[in-house]
Amino acid sequence: MILQAIKKVVSTILIFLPLPFILILDIFAEIYHYTCFPLYGIQKVNRKDYIEIRDRSRLKYLSFWWKIGCMYCWYANGFTAYAKEIANRTEAYRCAIMHERKLKWEEHQTVHHFVPYGDEEKYKKNPKETI
Repeated sequence: MILQAIKKVVSTILIFLPLPFILILDIFAEIYHYTCFPLYGIQKVNRKDYIEIRDRSRLKYLSFWWKIGCMYCWYANGFTAYAKEIANRTEAYRCAIMHERKLKWEEHQTVHHFVPYGDEEKYKKNPKETI
């Protein structure tokens, strides 16, 4: 019984430990998103399409602490999806070159418009800005 309580406390601490870093990353992502996207002419990502923390808090059968946990998970997962979409749009604008091999993570929708890996001729004809 005591061992179960210790496991619960330790795992809860470890689950919430990344929160300050996620918040800092969120701040920097927003600064980049709201500064650079207008400069590049890239359509901004709608944050509300990715981050929604209120819906589970309305469930009356969840305890206060369970609702806090749900809000954290929704925020963390929503933010990572939001940040990935910001990165996807940046990649599509700045470095639209396909990867050499299929990657484990899901590629974004515009990847089929990217220049094929190793195709120098198509890369040089690409009107996108390069770094």
